[in-house]
Amino acid sequence: MIEFTGRQLEEITGGILTGCEQSHLFNVPQFFVDSRSAIRDGVFVALVGERVDGHDFLDSVYEAGAALAIVDTVVGRPMAEGLSVLRVVSPLNALAQIAHWVRVNVLTAQVIGVTGSSGKTSTKDLIAGILGQHGETVAPPGSFNTEVGLPLTILSADASTQFLVLEMGMRGIGHISTLAEIAEPDIGVVVNVGSAHIELLGSIENIAEAKSELVRALPATGIAILNKDDPLVAKMGDSLNCEIRTFGEDKGSDFRASDVDIEPDGTTRFVITHGGHSHRAHVKLVGSHYVSNALAAVSACVCAGVPFEAACELLSEVHLISKWRMEVTTAGNDITVINDSYNANPESMRAALTTLAQFRVGDSDRRTWAVLGEMRELGEYSREAHESIGRLAVRLNISRLVCVGEATRVMALAAVSEGSWGGESVWVSDTDQALELLARDLRAGDIVLVKASRSIGLERVASEVMELSLSSLTTDLDSGNGRGQGNL
Repeated sequence: MIEFTGRQLEEITGGILTGCEQSHLFNVPQFFVDSRSAIRDGVFVALVGERVDGHDFLDSVYEAGAALAIVDTVVGRPMAEGLSVLRVVSPLNALAQIAHWVRVNVLTAQVIGVTGSSGKTSTKDLIAGILGQHGETVAPPGSFNTEVGLPLTILSADASTQFLVLEMGMRGIGHISTLAEIAEPDIGVVVNVGSAHIELLGSIENIAEAKSELVRALPATGIAILNKDDPLVAKMGDSLNCEIRTFGEDKGSDFRASDVDIEPDGTTRFVITHGGHSHRAHVKLVGSHYVSNALAAVSACVCAGVPFEAACELLSEVHLISKWRMEVTTAGNDITVINDSYNANPESMRAALTTLAQFRVGDSDRRTWAVLGEMRELGEYSREAHESIGRLAVRLNISRLVCVGEATRVMALAAVSEGSWGGESVWVSDTDQALELLARDLRAGDIVLVKASRSIGLERVASEVMELSLSSLTTDLDSGNGRGQGNL
């Protein structure tokens, strides 16, 4: 719970309160922006989106018990009778202003910010998973990393919170700086720099510049945690005045990973060395690329005050991760699905394919399927990136490659030119055709990776297989109603 008086809210936002006295005390359990998840005694922030205007739902949030609505001064419509209203120039800016005020005046928690081109959500989850076993911890659900999600996460903490873990996404130069101004992090973690969003920023160097805004915002008393294995991240330390800690497999790393072993279930064991001490660690997420994320997480937790050995041991107890990120499920038909459909960029796509190939090690009779959709926001680099993934799938000896959507046609062609033959690689126009192909050709023991940019909606493929609903499609095919698979 966070307490505000009406007068405080006016002073913080420059707004005008109506419907109650300035002296009224709001005891707020949470702020929210989605009227469908209205919270009794909560504060509703009426945001205007591309398709939905929060001001259209003031009656419903009042009926649900909201204590206050923050609305735009330009909205002239009548408010719900009985609803207290704070009129501001911009509800979005007011949300940020209130979150910053709470960060500075209410919270005593250590604030940890995490960014990176790929793996930042997983790293955030691992940090929160370790710290949550050590003390009262607040972290966002999923990748709640925007100018809306980050303030809402701050406002879900209170004076009892010991650790606040925040993910910071990036859509351009200056975006992370804005988030850091709101959050004032004590510790900043930069996981890596890759080609995600390169269409928006034009070059990897510009992406690195944007990502560095997190650690450049740290105070002199702060700690920057940098990936020493990534040259662009390691270079960020050159211009910092705060304390710097590095992680990686590089021998000069402050937190170093070595002796990496992949378990039969795809999880990874490795040794972490720090300050002359070594400890065995186990990250219970599928894929060797999570070693770097886990190492970053242990580094952050130690810097936040968790003893080194305890952090390594607590890592092995972390099981939860945000949905659709290398989720491994074996369905009742003995088909294993790796659902990594939340998002995709060239770096995460390569990591997922490598993990898929590792599942086949020691069991060559199992077939591996890669059902891949478009990687978006790559701009002029899109063709080259998709072609490289097609070639990699062949080099990793993936049994079947299914490329979904127009942008992936070049991926399938590149796989064929690399040496794929006999229908091992195929292009289909949409998800329905991909499902028809899977219904026809999947068999018990197969392993299916599903991955694409979030907007492609390829998670449907994973859910269809896991829910065993392919039988109806197979029936349609048998009766001649299927549309058939695509051609290159």
